[in-house]
Amino acid sequence: MLYVGKAANLSNRVRSYFMEHRNLPQKIQRLMSNVSDIDFIVTNSEQEALILEFSLIKRHRPRYNVRLKDDKTFPYLKINVTEDWPGVYITRRFQKDRARYFGPFASAGSIRKTLRLIKKIFPFRSCTKTITGRDKKPCLEYYIHRCLAPCIGAVTKEEYHEMINQVIQFLEGKQELVLRQLNQRMMDASHYLQFEKAALLRDQITAIQKVIEAQKIAVILKGEQDIIALAQNKGQACVQIFFIRSNKLVGRDHFIMENVHGETPNEIITSFVKQYYASSSYIPPTILLQHPVNELPTLSEWLKKQRGGNISLQVPKRGAKRQLMNMAIDNANKGLQLAKAKEMNLQAITSGLQQLKDKLRLPRMPLRIECYDISNIQGALAVGSMIVLEKGIPKPAHYRRFKIKTVTGADDYAMIQEVLRRRFKRAAGARELNETTPQKDNWAINPDLILIDGGKGQLSAAVNAIEELGMHSVPVASLAKENEDAFMPGRAEPVDIPKDSPALHTLQRARDEAHRFAISYHRRLRSRKGIASVLDDIPGIGPKRKKALLTRFKSVKSIKEASPEELGKTKGITPALARNIKEYL
Repeated sequence: MLYVGKAANLSNRVRSYFMEHRNLPQKIQRLMSNVSDIDFIVTNSEQEALILEFSLIKRHRPRYNVRLKDDKTFPYLKINVTEDWPGVYITRRFQKDRARYFGPFASAGSIRKTLRLIKKIFPFRSCTKTITGRDKKPCLEYYIHRCLAPCIGAVTKEEYHEMINQVIQFLEGKQELVLRQLNQRMMDASHYLQFEKAALLRDQITAIQKVIEAQKIAVILKGEQDIIALAQNKGQACVQIFFIRSNKLVGRDHFIMENVHGETPNEIITSFVKQYYASSSYIPPTILLQHPVNELPTLSEWLKKQRGGNISLQVPKRGAKRQLMNMAIDNANKGLQLAKAKEMNLQAITSGLQQLKDKLRLPRMPLRIECYDISNIQGALAVGSMIVLEKGIPKPAHYRRFKIKTVTGADDYAMIQEVLRRRFKRAAGARELNETTPQKDNWAINPDLILIDGGKGQLSAAVNAIEELGMHSVPVASLAKENEDAFMPGRAEPVDIPKDSPALHTLQRARDEAHRFAISYHRRLRSRKGIASVLDDIPGIGPKRKKALLTRFKSVKSIKEASPEELGKTKGITPALARNIKEYL
């Protein structure tokens, strides 16, 4: 399917496509050069035609229709208020049930940001377990005040649902109403000497006040409105939408539009309004537009039915509404610039991978690159790191750390070999497990390229370990930091890779990320060792007594400065042991 359109007079609409070729817009010229057949569906009204039009566009994604990018799977926040203990979840299915939906959001990133914000403020449960109220102990979230722990019966259904209602009001932009409720509950808790509960409510109030402070930019507008602005450049367009609720800017999002070659701003805005509000969980009474929409009467009537009430589509020319529209336009331009930058970056990454295939003479495109690095100080606390670039992009979920177990002294070559042996022996076991279980193990995925941080020596050590494991088909390379030279087995000279090429940038990105990951692990172990090693060496001090001392005195320095009498007041520390600790330190 190439194109979907509707028309009150189908004969006139089709005839317009068969005008003299040079008088047609470029997009229509391209369309007509590919057309082999025309089909049509007769509807009873313009409203039905409108609904059918965007449903067909969404289902078939025609090449020449303006459409929202990735519009099939926009995410929503869902709160199933019919449950006994509702949670707040991300879903990609908007259903006509009794649950409350908020969205759609443009991306998983924007919806997760919103979810993190409300989770910090409201202690709703994030688990999916069956709540009986008879669990023996709650999870960690209860202790950090991120859950009310209905699992152990610490909260009643009425109290929990009151909190869920506050989440809904917050997402609706009614933060002041939530503040009044929380303030009253804080005063009541204080009156009944429930000071810990009052302190938690105070923290909630402070967090909401910070959100309101950030939203004060929109007090120039009253009521509930959406502001829609557009930035367009050649074949790409970015639509920015601001959400005004209860006189505040409660959120914003941007959407990329595809297939906008030769389209006017009015046509793009019209397509966006149709597609966005067809799946929106809420439509405000006023929508401010940068450009007027086509088919205004039909579109207004359809939106009115969708909303279940009157609606106004306006194009502001002056005043407060225009000021906010100008801000939305600026944000749309920034969003388009960011989208173009990401697109250029992806093109550079793809180019870099192709160059790597050619320069390193790889049998296939290195879509998965694993890079390894070693970090130690004279062999002490030695660690190895493995990072993964998947299609040139870091894949942190597949990163792995290794604490060196079999090598003593500063032998980087042996350490590299240990890490590779452990990694690929684990891979062999994971592949056997994957054959018997539906849940796949990431260890089983073989890389298209192994990259070692180092020169010829590190490369030779890695190759020996790989061949010992029978992994002859996996290419190995190394990148030496001194001159940024890349080496391959069997080549005496470095591979000729231009210093400013995307290929070298890809190798450098992998090497630097592996180095960062190894260093961060090494520093963590150093920090632990610095705190614990002195106490571990004292006779009579085990894990429990060490924990008791650090809990009481906070640091080894404070323990050193304490008198034997003060040390003896610690649980498990006898006077004789206190004297031994003092003498040892």
